[in-house]
Amino acid sequence: MSTIAENIANVRERIRRAAEAAGRPPEAITLLAVSKTRPASAIRDAWAAGLKDIGENYLQEALDKMAELSDLPLHWHFIGPIQSNKTRPIAEHFDWVHSVDRLKIAQRLSDQRPEHLPPLNVCLQVNISAEDSKSGVSLAELPELAAAVAALPRIRLRGLMAIPAPAETSEARRAPLAALRRAAQSLPLDLDTLSMGMSDDLTEAVQEGATIVRIGTALFGPRQYPNT
Repeated sequence: MSTIAENIANVRERIRRAAEAAGRPPEAITLLAVSKTRPASAIRDAWAAGLKDIGENYLQEALDKMAELSDLPLHWHFIGPIQSNKTRPIAEHFDWVHSVDRLKIAQRLSDQRPEHLPPLNVCLQVNISAEDSKSGVSLAELPELAAAVAALPRIRLRGLMAIPAPAETSEARRAPLAALRRAAQSLPLDLDTLSMGMSDDLTEAVQEGATIVRIGTALFGPRQYPNT
């Protein structure tokens, strides 16, 4: 097996153990490969090892990879911050958007989603740890935003996403993940997705009900950023 294939097998085993410990079926959790800064060849290796869901943070980088990998039946997820002037290509090219945190962006995605495509799957990003440096709607503002986004015609509100602050202990890692789960359960909407959990808090996220885990480093190794 290639290194990426071995890493995928190891992460799937982590998911399996965490899911079984929580009394959940492992197949209920989607492994989303976070491929920012990675070459298209790495994504092709991941697909060969059985992954179809690819998460990208940077629009132009993602569009270039989509063109290079157009022969593969991949599901593309946009997981980075969204600027208003980038909504059209996101609406046109992605299957999922995890990082919607204000109504203006959701409205533009709905208006710009092509009619020949199915509704765009959307998660609302919640600033679950109330960090000044993080994007996301606050828990207090979440119900109003969720109701407004759920009413838009060309997107489908699937659930919530969060990037909790790093924590040293398992208990501390679980607390914000549990808070996101409770927030989703409190909304009077038909939600089926919790996008939470990365390489360091994968186990806790699965235990708290994650349906999508966003994994980069554990699959592809340390990120290689170009020199600037």
